[in-house]
Amino acid sequence: MKVVVGLGNPGPAYRKTRHNVGFEVVAELTRRHGGASPSVRYDAEIVEIFDGGEKVLLVAPQTYMNESGRAVAPLVSWYQLPLENLLVVCDDLNLPCGRLRLRGSGSDGGQKGLRSIIQRLGSEEFARLRIGIGRPPGRMAATDYVLGRFTSEQREEIDHVLALAADGVERWLREGLDAAMNAVNAPSAE
Repeated sequence: MKVVVGLGNPGPAYRKTRHNVGFEVVAELTRRHGGASPSVRYDAEIVEIFDGGEKVLLVAPQTYMNESGRAVAPLVSWYQLPLENLLVVCDDLNLPCGRLRLRGSGSDGGQKGLRSIIQRLGSEEFARLRIGIGRPPGRMAATDYVLGRFTSEQREEIDHVLALAADGVERWLREGLDAAMNAVNAPSAE
């Protein structure tokens, strides 16, 4: 079994904000695999799909970004999930808008949802797919920026990038981390 966690904030007020791109990737994967309604367990919305005969949980924590680990850690524990079978999808202020970066492990890079997951799991050894949202303009606070929505021009680009991110997740599911990293991190994927 594999688990794909898309990070974001629950509720309609945060829909389509920069911080919720992880939720959007999980929603795209749900749509591609039959559009099942989620169940609510472990402080998360969870959709069970099968990809290539393998069970996959698509997870959207309902704990708010900064407490994402509160949903992810119990799920990992309950299923005794090896961390190499966990992929977290999130936004990244430090990547240019629309850039994707997939890594097999690493620090939180300032992303508070990842920080929470790392703290709760006690490990950085899980894959993460970061979706660049760029830096706030001028003196805009980072919090206001990540909770804001993309401009119409950015939205068009981001919709395309979210589809590429979902493609990358599917490659990770079917072919493993190295194949997915080669595809997602390639210059043509930007």
